[in-house]
Amino acid sequence: MSREEFVIPAPALPVGCGGLFPVRRIFCVGRNYAEHAREMGGDPSREPPFFFMKPADAVWCPQHAEARWPYPPATHEVHHEVELVVALRGGGLELSVQEAAEAIYGYAVGLDMTRRDLQAEAKAKGRPWDVAKGFDASLPVSTLLPKPGEALHGGEIGLEIDGALRQRGDLAQMIYDVPAVIAEISRYWRLAAGDLILTGTPAGVGPVRPGERVRAWVEGVGELAFVVGEGD
Repeated sequence: MSREEFVIPAPALPVGCGGLFPVRRIFCVGRNYAEHAREMGGDPSREPPFFFMKPADAVWCPQHAEARWPYPPATHEVHHEVELVVALRGGGLELSVQEAAEAIYGYAVGLDMTRRDLQAEAKAKGRPWDVAKGFDASLPVSTLLPKPGEALHGGEIGLEIDGALRQRGDLAQMIYDVPAVIAEISRYWRLAAGDLILTGTPAGVGPVRPGERVRAWVEGVGELAFVVGEGD
Protein backbone atom coordinates (compact mmCIF):
# COMPACT_ATOMS: atom_id res chain seq x y z
CA MET A 1 0.00 0.00 0.00
CA SER A 2 1.42 3.37 -1.00
CA ARG A 3 2.09 6.14 1.48
CA GLU A 4 -0.43 8.40 -0.28
CA GLU A 5 -3.29 6.05 0.63
CA PHE A 6 -2.82 6.93 4.30
CA VAL A 7 -3.36 10.66 3.69
CA ILE A 8 -6.76 11.66 5.09
CA PRO A 9 -8.17 15.11 4.23
CA ALA A 10 -8.43 17.37 7.27
CA PRO A 11 -11.99 18.46 8.19
CA ALA A 12 -12.74 21.99 6.97
CA LEU A 13 -15.67 24.39 6.63
CA PRO A 14 -16.43 26.43 3.52
CA VAL A 15 -16.02 30.17 4.06
CA GLY A 16 -18.54 32.58 2.59
CA CYS A 17 -15.89 34.79 0.98
CA GLY A 18 -14.12 31.77 -0.51
CA GLY A 19 -11.63 29.21 0.75
CA LEU A 20 -11.75 26.72 3.59
CA PHE A 21 -11.42 26.93 7.37
CA PRO A 22 -9.48 23.92 8.72
CA VAL A 23 -11.11 22.51 11.85
CA ARG A 24 -8.84 21.72 14.80
CA ARG A 25 -11.14 20.85 17.71
CA ILE A 26 -14.84 21.21 18.53
CA PHE A 27 -15.98 22.37 21.97
CA CYS A 28 -19.63 22.44 23.05
CA VAL A 29 -21.18 24.25 26.02
CA GLY A 30 -24.19 22.61 27.66
CA ARG A 31 -27.39 24.30 28.85
CA ASN A 32 -26.48 27.89 27.98
CA TYR A 33 -30.10 29.06 27.55
CA ALA A 34 -32.25 29.15 30.70
CA GLU A 35 -35.38 27.56 29.19
CA HIS A 36 -33.39 24.71 27.65
CA ALA A 37 -31.63 24.13 30.98
CA ARG A 38 -35.05 23.80 32.61
CA GLU A 39 -36.43 21.45 29.95
CA MET A 40 -33.40 19.21 30.49
CA GLY A 41 -33.90 19.21 34.25
CA GLY A 42 -31.22 21.77 35.16
CA ASP A 43 -31.26 24.94 37.24
CA PRO A 44 -29.83 27.89 35.24
CA SER A 45 -29.60 30.07 38.34
CA ARG A 46 -27.05 27.76 39.95
CA GLU A 47 -25.27 25.82 37.21
CA PRO A 48 -21.85 27.03 35.96
CA PRO A 49 -21.03 26.30 32.29
CA PHE A 50 -19.89 22.79 31.47
CA PHE A 51 -18.33 21.45 28.30
CA PHE A 52 -18.04 18.37 26.11
CA MET A 53 -16.35 17.76 22.77
CA LYS A 54 -17.04 16.35 19.33
CA PRO A 55 -14.34 14.96 17.03
CA ALA A 56 -13.25 17.32 14.27
CA ASP A 57 -14.57 15.01 11.57
CA ALA A 58 -18.10 15.19 13.05
CA VAL A 59 -18.64 18.22 10.77
CA TRP A 60 -21.07 17.67 7.90
CA CYS A 61 -21.56 20.50 5.41
CA PRO A 62 -24.58 20.13 3.10
CA GLN A 63 -24.04 21.62 -0.34
CA HIS A 64 -27.76 22.29 -0.92
CA ALA A 65 -31.18 21.94 0.76
CA GLU A 66 -31.75 18.49 -0.80
CA ALA A 67 -28.61 17.02 0.78
CA ARG A 68 -29.36 13.90 2.86
CA TRP A 69 -28.08 13.91 6.41
CA PRO A 70 -27.08 10.32 7.33
CA TYR A 71 -29.31 9.15 10.19
CA PRO A 72 -26.95 7.34 12.60
CA PRO A 73 -27.13 3.65 13.52
CA ALA A 74 -27.85 2.16 16.97
CA THR A 75 -30.50 4.74 17.92
CA HIS A 76 -34.21 5.41 17.57
CA GLU A 77 -34.27 8.93 19.00
CA VAL A 78 -32.02 11.59 17.45
CA HIS A 79 -32.70 15.14 18.59
CA HIS A 80 -31.94 18.48 16.93
CA GLU A 81 -30.24 21.31 18.86
CA VAL A 82 -29.65 24.48 16.82
CA GLU A 83 -26.62 26.49 17.91
CA LEU A 84 -24.46 29.46 17.01
CA VAL A 85 -21.02 28.12 16.03
CA VAL A 86 -17.98 30.30 16.71
CA ALA A 87 -14.74 29.80 14.75
CA LEU A 88 -11.48 31.03 16.26
CA ARG A 89 -8.58 32.73 14.46
CA GLY A 90 -6.39 32.71 17.57
CA GLY A 91 -6.47 31.67 21.18
CA GLY A 92 -4.38 31.04 24.24
CA LEU A 93 -4.75 29.93 27.84
CA GLU A 94 -6.74 31.85 30.48
CA LEU A 95 -7.95 34.52 28.07
CA SER A 96 -9.60 37.68 29.32
CA VAL A 97 -13.06 38.45 27.93
CA GLN A 98 -11.51 41.09 25.64
CA GLU A 99 -8.84 38.65 24.40
CA ALA A 100 -11.56 36.06 23.82
CA ALA A 101 -13.50 38.45 21.58
CA GLU A 102 -10.36 39.29 19.62
CA ALA A 103 -9.81 35.57 18.94
CA ILE A 104 -13.07 35.27 16.97
CA TYR A 105 -12.76 34.62 13.24
CA GLY A 106 -16.41 34.17 12.34
CA TYR A 107 -19.69 32.33 12.80
CA ALA A 108 -21.85 29.57 11.35
CA VAL A 109 -25.18 27.89 12.03
CA GLY A 110 -24.81 24.40 13.46
CA LEU A 111 -26.84 21.54 14.88
CA ASP A 112 -25.62 19.51 17.84
CA MET A 113 -27.35 16.28 16.79
CA THR A 114 -27.78 13.99 19.77
CA ARG A 115 -28.67 10.32 20.16
CA ARG A 116 -30.99 11.19 23.05
CA ASP A 117 -31.83 7.59 23.93
CA LEU A 118 -28.15 6.72 24.26
CA GLN A 119 -27.46 9.92 26.18
CA ALA A 120 -30.23 9.10 28.69
CA GLU A 121 -28.82 5.61 29.14
CA ALA A 122 -25.30 6.99 29.68
CA LYS A 123 -26.56 9.52 32.24
CA ALA A 124 -28.47 6.83 34.14
CA LYS A 125 -25.35 4.66 34.35
CA GLY A 126 -22.92 7.52 35.04
CA ARG A 127 -21.09 6.97 31.77
CA PRO A 128 -19.56 9.47 29.29
CA TRP A 129 -21.75 10.91 26.51
CA ASP A 130 -19.36 10.33 23.59
CA VAL A 131 -21.56 7.76 21.86
CA ALA A 132 -24.51 10.19 22.04
CA LYS A 133 -22.72 13.36 20.92
CA GLY A 134 -19.65 12.43 18.89
CA PHE A 135 -20.96 10.18 16.10
CA ASP A 136 -20.36 10.63 12.37
CA ALA A 137 -21.99 13.78 10.92
CA SER A 138 -23.21 14.83 14.38
CA LEU A 139 -22.47 18.48 13.51
CA PRO A 140 -24.32 19.66 10.41
CA VAL A 141 -22.95 23.16 9.84
CA SER A 142 -23.43 26.01 7.40
CA THR A 143 -20.94 28.06 5.45
CA LEU A 144 -18.75 30.14 7.75
CA LEU A 145 -19.33 33.90 7.82
CA PRO A 146 -16.15 35.88 8.68
CA LYS A 147 -16.65 38.51 11.39
CA PRO A 148 -13.13 38.91 12.84
CA GLY A 149 -13.08 40.16 16.41
CA GLU A 150 -16.85 40.77 16.45
CA ALA A 151 -18.83 39.36 19.39
CA LEU A 152 -22.51 38.76 18.60
CA HIS A 153 -24.79 39.70 21.49
CA GLY A 154 -28.23 39.38 19.90
CA GLY A 155 -30.19 38.00 16.95
CA GLU A 156 -32.86 35.38 16.42
CA ILE A 157 -31.87 31.73 16.42
CA GLY A 158 -34.35 29.08 15.35
CA LEU A 159 -35.20 25.78 13.71
CA GLU A 160 -38.17 24.40 11.83
CA ILE A 161 -39.05 20.94 10.53
CA ASP A 162 -41.28 20.60 7.47
CA GLY A 163 -42.13 24.29 7.94
CA ALA A 164 -43.28 23.88 11.57
CA LEU A 165 -41.39 25.93 14.14
CA ARG A 166 -39.59 23.82 16.76
CA GLN A 167 -37.03 26.16 18.31
CA ARG A 168 -36.84 29.93 18.54
CA GLY A 169 -34.78 32.15 20.80
CA ASP A 170 -32.38 35.05 20.77
CA LEU A 171 -28.62 35.10 21.25
CA ALA A 172 -29.21 37.73 23.93
CA GLN A 173 -30.81 34.96 26.04
CA MET A 174 -27.52 33.12 26.48
CA ILE A 175 -26.60 32.70 30.14
CA TYR A 176 -22.92 33.16 29.18
CA ASP A 177 -22.33 35.26 26.04
CA VAL A 178 -19.82 34.39 23.32
CA PRO A 179 -16.69 36.04 24.82
CA ALA A 180 -17.51 34.65 28.27
CA VAL A 181 -17.86 31.11 26.86
CA ILE A 182 -14.53 31.38 25.02
CA ALA A 183 -12.78 32.76 28.10
CA GLU A 184 -14.21 30.01 30.32
CA ILE A 185 -13.09 27.23 27.95
CA SER A 186 -9.59 28.76 27.91
CA ARG A 187 -9.34 28.05 31.64
CA TYR A 188 -9.13 24.34 30.80
CA TRP A 189 -7.66 24.16 27.26
CA ARG A 190 -5.19 26.28 25.32
CA LEU A 191 -7.37 27.49 22.46
CA ALA A 192 -5.97 28.03 18.97
CA ALA A 193 -6.88 28.97 15.42
CA GLY A 194 -9.15 26.32 13.90
CA ASP A 195 -11.12 25.60 17.07
CA LEU A 196 -14.92 25.64 16.84
CA ILE A 197 -17.22 26.39 19.77
CA LEU A 198 -20.92 25.50 19.93
CA THR A 199 -22.57 28.00 22.26
CA GLY A 200 -25.73 26.22 23.43
CA THR A 201 -29.30 25.76 22.19
CA PRO A 202 -32.63 27.41 23.05
CA ALA A 203 -35.63 25.41 24.30
CA GLY A 204 -37.67 23.17 22.04
CA VAL A 205 -35.23 20.35 21.23
CA GLY A 206 -36.90 17.26 19.83
CA PRO A 207 -36.63 14.30 17.47
CA VAL A 208 -35.96 14.24 13.74
CA ARG A 209 -37.38 11.52 11.48
CA PRO A 210 -36.23 10.20 8.09
CA GLY A 211 -37.70 12.21 5.24
CA GLU A 212 -38.20 15.40 7.26
CA ARG A 213 -36.84 18.71 6.00
CA VAL A 214 -34.81 20.69 8.50
CA ARG A 215 -34.10 24.41 8.28
CA ALA A 216 -32.11 26.28 10.92
CA TRP A 217 -30.94 29.87 11.07
CA VAL A 218 -29.17 32.54 13.08
CA GLU A 219 -29.99 36.15 12.29
CA GLY A 220 -27.06 37.95 10.73
CA VAL A 221 -25.12 34.70 10.22
CA GLY A 222 -27.01 32.51 7.75
CA GLU A 223 -29.05 29.35 7.53
CA LEU A 224 -28.68 25.61 7.16
CA ALA A 225 -31.09 23.25 5.38
CA PHE A 226 -31.12 19.53 4.60
CA VAL A 227 -33.28 16.40 4.47
CA VAL A 228 -33.01 13.68 7.13
CA GLY A 229 -31.87 10.48 5.44
CA GLU A 230 -32.96 6.92 6.12
CA GLY A 231 -31.46 5.02 9.03
CA ASP A 232 -29.85 1.60 8.82
